[in-house]
Amino acid sequence: MGRYILLRIIGMIAVVWFIGTITFLFMHAVPGGPWDEEKPITEEAKANIRALYGLDKPLSEQYLLYWRNFLRLDLGHPYQSPIETVQGLIGRTWPASAQLGLMTVVVAATLGISLGIVSALHQNTWIDYLATTFAIFGIVTPNFALGMGLLLLFSTTLGWLPAGGWEGPKYWIMPVLCFAMSPMATLARYTRTSIIDVMRDDYVRTARAKGLPESRVVLKHILRNALIPILTILGPMAGALTTGSIYVEAIFRVPGIGRYFVSSIAARDYPMMMGITMFYAVIIAVSYLLTDLSYVLADPRVKYA
Repeated sequence: MGRYILLRIIGMIAVVWFIGTITFLFMHAVPGGPWDEEKPITEEAKANIRALYGLDKPLSEQYLLYWRNFLRLDLGHPYQSPIETVQGLIGRTWPASAQLGLMTVVVAATLGISLGIVSALHQNTWIDYLATTFAIFGIVTPNFALGMGLLLLFSTTLGWLPAGGWEGPKYWIMPVLCFAMSPMATLARYTRTSIIDVMRDDYVRTARAKGLPESRVVLKHILRNALIPILTILGPMAGALTTGSIYVEAIFRVPGIGRYFVSSIAARDYPMMMGITMFYAVIIAVSYLLTDLSYVLADPRVKYA
């Protein structure tokens, strides 16, 4: 196990380096610069600004300098907010995105897996068809469309919930529901398919022939053996959800990290673009590792060599 984890960590480091390198090269390959859209400034002033941020150096030197600072956990200063560091801005905004993502994971996993179980146990009945229709609706409906619909219904028409903000539980309901719809529907479909496959195995028929209660057959024999495909989807999904959502955070005015990723691209804020991209890459890479390790808990027969 220890050797497996060590090799996976080495692989994660290689993946993060590759993502950082590709992002760095693409970022600097796009024509234009961070101050091209600002109010007209003299070439001398622009040259001074470029020298201040090290953009006057050759690209290879900028690349090596970035990785040297990265290893020191120094991600630089964002051009949009030069009074703070990139890691400071991420540390200030990510907690709201992480809170939104974690609540979304709990709601999506609970409702999605439950819906998939019910759908599989009532295969080809009206319950299954209704659950399938709901899941398809959740998968094909974009976050921004669902978010606007929730705002129109619960905030504008009924007046039950505030339109935006992040001050308390009443403010969390609509963003979590909006963000959870697609992953919940995806988990429901995967859970249904996985459980139907397991239900056809001989040991399930044997368990029922022994007269075991249906609840015990479902929980101990069916669901546990169907967990591997579900975990394969849920683990990386959880990592992605905790990094926030551009659309959900913008619609419901969640003070998260998503809007800074969009604004950094528009403003050619190189340190912020690199910082958020690397942060996302690390989160997703760790989530894949934890997902693989969770297989042992779900099925003791899984061994890592």
